[in-house]
Amino acid sequence: MARGQTASAGRRKTTSAPRRAGGKGHNSSPDAGKDELLEYYRQMLLIRRFEERAGQLYGMGLIGGFCHLYIGQEAIAVGCEAAKNPGDQFITGYRDHGHMLVAGMDPREVMAELTGRIGGSSKGKGGSMHMFSTEAAFYGGHGIVGAQVALGTGLALANSYREDGKVSFAFFGDGAANQGQVYESFNMAAVWKLPVVYVIENNQYAMGTAIDRSTSEVELYKRGISFNIPGEQVDGMDVLAVKAAAQRACEHARGGKGPYILEMKTYRYRGHSMSDPAKYRTREEVDEVRKTRDPIEHVEHLLETNGWADAEALKAIDAEVKKIVADAAEFARTSPEPDPSELYTDVYTEASVQGVGA
Repeated sequence: MARGQTASAGRRKTTSAPRRAGGKGHNSSPDAGKDELLEYYRQMLLIRRFEERAGQLYGMGLIGGFCHLYIGQEAIAVGCEAAKNPGDQFITGYRDHGHMLVAGMDPREVMAELTGRIGGSSKGKGGSMHMFSTEAAFYGGHGIVGAQVALGTGLALANSYREDGKVSFAFFGDGAANQGQVYESFNMAAVWKLPVVYVIENNQYAMGTAIDRSTSEVELYKRGISFNIPGEQVDGMDVLAVKAAAQRACEHARGGKGPYILEMKTYRYRGHSMSDPAKYRTREEVDEVRKTRDPIEHVEHLLETNGWADAEALKAIDAEVKKIVADAAEFARTSPEPDPSELYTDVYTEASVQGVGA
């Protein structure tokens, strides 16, 4: 058997029921109303269709550099966004398009940024991995593995200093979970009881190595135990389970009890990036997850089972979302490239500190 197949089999063993450090698992399908489920369905479908179109544009040569798609992991960003209060911050790594969309960034801005156009959220200078919007309380995708964890902890320090009641969500993957700065951040956040929720998007493979081949403790929610940070493992393919866990974590952090760790067990359908052929896992494995654990189909099933939406209603939502994505792609295609003078803008900002020099 090929090494990739062995790793795949080992990975499947880790998809057990969600657990809490020191406690029992939680129901993966909490109750939700019709309007709530329809909104989550629409948001996840927007991410999926947006990422599918981004993949097409990359193949056409309209997106340069790297491009990491979020297909399969939509429930995490949507569920965490549903648990936020206004003003709570998101910060993540380079698989970031989904987080931007649920944070409220305009799909046109996001797609234009992917194509390096002036109409993008960062004027075409950030690209796929480095978008940013303080207006949406989205503090960026970050290309350095694990860097956003330290920065997200800094956001929480600022929130604590200002006593503004905000919570910072710092997203990172199973690969970044082995970076040293993650544990430096854990320690400081625990010592100062900072209001930060660490969300580990464990899609099982990091860049291409199965977690059980690279990590001695594969249950990543336990990583905070030595820092006295509580955590739990969550079905990251179930948007309602994600929302419920994120609400618990927010209540803990906002209540002055310090950081909380959520390990979201999820799966990405595409390769690590657009240049990744994903030969380290079998097609059968990916198809099995699509058939049995797809986050969008799970919500479809709940809507249909409860009689809240039929196939025609769901098709209408899909058509609406496809129209939004097509419009974003056309805007990105026709938006001009930034003038070369933009190389010298947004590099520094002037700041003054009261009392300095007095």
